[in-house]
Amino acid sequence: MAVAELGVVVLDCPDPRALAGFYAAVLGGTVEADPESADWVTLKPPGGQTLAFQAAPGFVPPKWPSPDHSQQFHLDLDVPDLDAAEKAVLELGATPLDAEDRTRSFRVYADPAGHPFCLCAC
Repeated sequence: MAVAELGVVVLDCPDPRALAGFYAAVLGGTVEADPESADWVTLKPPGGQTLAFQAAPGFVPPKWPSPDHSQQFHLDLDVPDLDAAEKAVLELGATPLDAEDRTRSFRVYADPAGHPFCLCAC
């Protein structure tokens, strides 16, 4: 028997609205921001897990790969065409971290705030 149900995945970042916009462009969906607070923004992608973006003063992005500064977690994003998805995320502001090996079924990038994510062939 489960004790809980996963509600939302939250990413700390310096600019929640900007990072929500990046992921909305990648995943689609609806960005919902509280007009009275710039500290919390949610993204509800179609048919996917809700993501939230929380302002974190003094935010330090994870380093990948680094045994001294663990990334803690990353997002795997399934895509039908790795090359087309790579082009799109780079145009949106992603940074390649480990995308040189074209024989693998995944490539690793950082979002504009530095969180690692993978594009994975589905």
